[in-house]
Amino acid sequence: MASDIVPIELGLTDGPVYSLWAPRWREGDDEWEAFLGLEDDLYAFGSVAELVAFVRSGAENDLDDHPAWTALTGLPAEAFAPKEERSYDLISVPELAAEQPTPEVIAELEDTLEIVGLIGEVCELLDVTKFFNGNPVLGTVRIGTHNFEGREGMEMWHKVGEIIARKWDDVIDAIEGVVSAPKVSGAAVATAERELTAAEEKIAADMLEARELEHTDLTGADIDILNSEEGPDDLDDDLDEDLDDESDELEDEDDYEDDSFWGSVGIDPVKIVTRDAEYYTLRCYLDDVPVFLGKDGRIFVFTSSTALARYLADDNDTELAKVETYDEVRVAATGGSLEVDVDDDNVYVLPGISEDIADGPRRIDRDQLDLAVELLLDAADFGDDESVREALRPTTPLGFFVSYALDPQPRRLAPSPPFENESEAWRALEHDFEGRLKKI
Repeated sequence: MASDIVPIELGLTDGPVYSLWAPRWREGDDEWEAFLGLEDDLYAFGSVAELVAFVRSGAENDLDDHPAWTALTGLPAEAFAPKEERSYDLISVPELAAEQPTPEVIAELEDTLEIVGLIGEVCELLDVTKFFNGNPVLGTVRIGTHNFEGREGMEMWHKVGEIIARKWDDVIDAIEGVVSAPKVSGAAVATAERELTAAEEKIAADMLEARELEHTDLTGADIDILNSEEGPDDLDDDLDEDLDDESDELEDEDDYEDDSFWGSVGIDPVKIVTRDAEYYTLRCYLDDVPVFLGKDGRIFVFTSSTALARYLADDNDTELAKVETYDEVRVAATGGSLEVDVDDDNVYVLPGISEDIADGPRRIDRDQLDLAVELLLDAADFGDDESVREALRPTTPLGFFVSYALDPQPRRLAPSPPFENESEAWRALEHDFEGRLKKI
């Protein structure tokens, strides 16, 4: 699915409906969050094919201005089928809350309450916002399983169930009151249905082919064994060798070889997005120790890839110049053939993380946070500074938050709100990092 717009399935009274959700995105200094719809209506369709037909129709809707909308309209129909974790059965919530509070039950209830709360907030549904704001005990579901352990925990869980049993019909009525499905072209729906059927058939065919290949391989192996004059021990040895060969092949496949210029020299261009600007620099690892283009713990950064290439053409005194292959970079820059291409894995976006931390671990972009942690740790290690590593230890509030946000296992104890202190601690790390940057 196009970046930051995801298909969702909502289980309502008359059955499942399909829509789109755009989690929080930034546009300049403004933050937005939206669902597919227009003005007071939330658009949700009775089938994935109808949803596809609407998206391709060009009809006006509230997601028109989303930066990913244009790319979304060109996706194949199967891309609009919600993933399992994006399916929310709103009707079964009372039954769910009446079950035993296992980690799986709590996680499912938490996800459903979260999407309902977002719908209420975005669509300005008073009954939904009153349901959450007037019953703060519902917030205990967000904090993990430990709230519902023991006698007191079970009492808390029963309170949650009682509130849901009394008020959930009002929540459903409020949401269904704004759900609508604009008419779409029958021909467009039929086209989408054919695409979906073809995609399902291809998946089934691929699975069948895989099973047939597996059966053929096993049958061939059986025939070889029957015709072999080798003894059982010899066959075991041959099998071990085959497994070793297969393991080596898998390792070779996993070891991706970057045959680009930067891959050959073992140095990576890096792009850093801060609140003030976008910068370019270089980094490599020597025995797993990060080395940046810089000196004395300061990282030299440039506001364009062209400016970085010009700098590299000169004979400058930097820590990176001590790397054996650095001369190859300088020669390429001097000859004018150097292109500073940054891989996605080396793009680090810092703005917005502290604000997302303040909203809790459920709202975090894990990939963005994971990359940011990597950058802050690398920069600190380059400057022989242990403060960042200390601040991110799981024993600190920020470290515990980051650890959980990056690996939110159902059985893990979740950090408890409010998260203002963790947000401020992260912002302080950002500020210290920005102080390491030296604009050239």
